[in-house]
Amino acid sequence: MDGLQECFQRIPEGGVVRAVLSKPAGKNQPLKKITAEQKGGVYQFSKYTEKQVFHENVPVSAFLETCGRLMENQFLQCNAWDGQYEYMIRVSRKGRCAFQRRALRETRPLPQDAHNREKNYLLEAGAGALPLVDMGVFTKEGRIVNAMYGKYRQINRYLEIIDDAVKDLRTSSVNVIDFGCGKSYLTFIVYYYLTKIKGMEAHIVGLDLKEDVIEKCNAAAARYGYENLRFELGDINGYQAPFPVDIVMTLHACDTATDYALFNAVRWKAKIIFSVPCCQHELNRQIQPQTLPILSRYGIIQERFSALATDAIRGNLLEYCGYKTQLLEFIDFSNTPKNLLIRAVYKGYAPKLHRDRMLEEAEQLMAQFHFSPTLYRLLFPGAPDGQPAARGTG
Repeated sequence: MDGLQECFQRIPEGGVVRAVLSKPAGKNQPLKKITAEQKGGVYQFSKYTEKQVFHENVPVSAFLETCGRLMENQFLQCNAWDGQYEYMIRVSRKGRCAFQRRALRETRPLPQDAHNREKNYLLEAGAGALPLVDMGVFTKEGRIVNAMYGKYRQINRYLEIIDDAVKDLRTSSVNVIDFGCGKSYLTFIVYYYLTKIKGMEAHIVGLDLKEDVIEKCNAAAARYGYENLRFELGDINGYQAPFPVDIVMTLHACDTATDYALFNAVRWKAKIIFSVPCCQHELNRQIQPQTLPILSRYGIIQERFSALATDAIRGNLLEYCGYKTQLLEFIDFSNTPKNLLIRAVYKGYAPKLHRDRMLEEAEQLMAQFHFSPTLYRLLFPGAPDGQPAARGTG
């Protein structure tokens, strides 16, 4: 394709928040669409076939090169957005490339019946949330950028879930650990919401394994004047909290990282847990159905069932540990398949009959499919893999 890489070089590196490769170049092309979204310091590529979706994480520095490579001889169009502009690359049937950039409208027109709903958002347009300006969700004047309206709704949905739980704490101060914080966009927003809108005293620590990301986040916190928000380099496994923990957050902590975060929350008896799991591969690798082979016959069914089973077991184990647990739809499935949120509130006591039933249900599911999840092994370190543990105190 003539000039394809040159077209991609005209897109600002690191600024794109979302991209879509579409219009397959041939009828026999197995991939029908590819989307890319910036998440936690990487770009998550989602590759769609007729029946499946495959995910791949790519460093920011390799984003444009990856887009060009995936598009070449496979797709005829790429659209990318950075909050201010839409960039479009089209390839003709003869292989010639055309590049176009257009400014986005700053605000999204709302249908008349939506104006009242707009006023109900916890984080209203016009709020002085500098992180949202840096994310490209708000303009410098505080207006919502049209292309980022979906992200704006997602952020508000997350804040609504947090707000419902925080109200019950009946306290003016709160300590929060955010595991696997990545670029920490949501961490900044939560701090802003708790301190500036709720008027609480909030101390938040974000933890991640990427040194450059931690340095940038600490610099941003200083620039925003967020005195009690800091970021540390470290591993979730074995992390020692610097204060009594009220809230543990994890947003798309990959695979078993979620389990270590939940285990720490249980160990600390954190009052509230908010966890949006991601990439639940562990049980997908273990599944061996005894009586229901149909659940492992088709790859996409096995993948989704294993992911649901992972979080069902996590929910039951949290119930066993004294948490009132809910599994909620975080955002609409059409926006992302990673839309399940675990919300758990520590009650401190649950009837033994209920706790035993929660554990027994989890162990029956594990036995049926030969599952040995990390969270279970952390809670019951003496249990053989895949075998029910002796009842503990939780």
